Amino acid sequence: MTKDRKNFSILASSKESILSKKSYIIGTRGSLLALTQCGQVKDELEQLTGDSFELKIIKTQGDQITDKPLWQLEGKDFFTKELDAQLLEGQIDLVVHSYKDLGSERPEGIKLAAITKRAFAHDILFIKKTTIAKLSEMKELVVGTSSPRRIVNIENHLYEYIPNGENLKISTKVLRGNVNSRIGKLLDDQYDAIVLAMPGIERLALTESSRIELESLVKDLDYMILPHSSFPAAASQGALAIESLENRDDNGELLEKLKLMEDAKTVKEVSRERQAFASYGGGCHLAVGINVTKHGDYYLHTHRGAVDNKEISYKLLEGSFPAPVKEMTKKAFIGLPIQKFSNSNCVPCRLLKKTALKVQIDTTKDIFVTSTYAMETLKDHSPKSALFCAGNKTWKRLAKEGFWVNGSSDSLGEDYLQELREAKLLATIYGGRDASDRGLVSLTHAGSYSKYGEVAQVYTKDEIELSKEDEKDFLSCNVFYWTSFTQFQSYIKRYPQIEEAFHCSGLGKTFDGLKDYGLKNLRPFGSMEEFNNWLKN
Repeated sequence: MTKDRKNFSILASSKESILSKKSYIIGTRGSLLALTQCGQVKDELEQLTGDSFELKIIKTQGDQITDKPLWQLEGKDFFTKELDAQLLEGQIDLVVHSYKDLGSERPEGIKLAAITKRAFAHDILFIKKTTIAKLSEMKELVVGTSSPRRIVNIENHLYEYIPNGENLKISTKVLRGNVNSRIGKLLDDQYDAIVLAMPGIERLALTESSRIELESLVKDLDYMILPHSSFPAAASQGALAIESLENRDDNGELLEKLKLMEDAKTVKEVSRERQAFASYGGGCHLAVGINVTKHGDYYLHTHRGAVDNKEISYKLLEGSFPAPVKEMTKKAFIGLPIQKFSNSNCVPCRLLKKTALKVQIDTTKDIFVTSTYAMETLKDHSPKSALFCAGNKTWKRLAKEGFWVNGSSDSLGEDYLQELREAKLLATIYGGRDASDRGLVSLTHAGSYSKYGEVAQVYTKDEIELSKEDEKDFLSCNVFYWTSFTQFQSYIKRYPQIEEAFHCSGLGKTFDGLKDYGLKNLRPFGSMEEFNNWLKN
């Protein structure tokens, strides 16, 4: 092709592109969050398609009634009816919803075109730093929320996660309005703390204009990312649903473009959450938090709350698992110290003796506590950045010792924690310092490692000789539940014959290590409770 013909071809292609460029109208609510997340969808669609999209603000009933919880109002679809009407009338081309606001029954003719990628489906608690400082003197903590599931789980369980919690009455008080006004009410001392959906706050932190406003609101606040294992969020929280007309007069062109926004992993998670939500009866009055997290090849399901005054507490790992041989008696070794035992048919860890150490650590960095043996070091060091922990038992112990914990890996490992640490919201809270700027110190033992920071050896693990009786007891087990990969290494080195047995662990670094080792019979569990139930059956 000659140079002139090539240039002509480029010009012709550009002209065709200009002529075929389409314009679309996105319907949106008028709150800062709605405008911000719709603006982000607009930008991504324009980048993906080359078309132009503009926003049209539509007021909804849910935006106009802010003095009562939605579950106390007559009717339904408080945030969607007015948007639905304009979509059906052809006044707008598509709508972007927070998927958790969408009911299971949608108007005829409206089609769910795409479910966007979600991050941080958690709830997050905000509290003044000055309030944390006086928790030891308080008798009651008033938390702002209007969500039935949050009310139930916060009033029943939050006390275990905060300093002086065992001496505090945790109560809730109605909180409505947009994100700005809710945080403003906290700053005006109408509440001691408030709980919001973290994904919405994260979206505000992603856009420069809203981030600046957010930064001014949170500068005097501290936070707690509530763990899914105890405080699962609303079904499909964090995902955006993009809707359009099912039978547009465009041969499905717009629906095909919108599908480019879909995220397969999110679809699989939220479809399971919404199915569970419907099984409990659904509706904005439902007091059950539901979360499904895809972790590797598995889906971790967590439900918690109450239905008809009956407590709901459900945790299960979905996936394909190896089955133990039928003749197994399921006498199990569980890698916990003997003082943490209650099951007489289980053998505790007697080979390893742990001893706490006091070491110097850099408190300006994020701190990750992997064991309660870190307590001796922490007592002499007050964290100046974020304080994270590996699981709920460690969190509760830290709270009892007076430490404010910002979040945890929820027993899912360092990669999971790193995703939280990389949230733009956290960078906003810490004055623009992202995860790499803040750094990370993992408080663990010398044999461990960190992919994302340095390791501080806060306890030792020494091997001791087992008595003949203890050794016989250990080798009589045919199921082994490991609490760390280094623990497994210590035992397999001495007793290589256990390799062919049935091995178990939680998800996270331990499971990854066992899997990489090449164990044939290896099954993960979502919690120790799930493992104990499996043993009984």
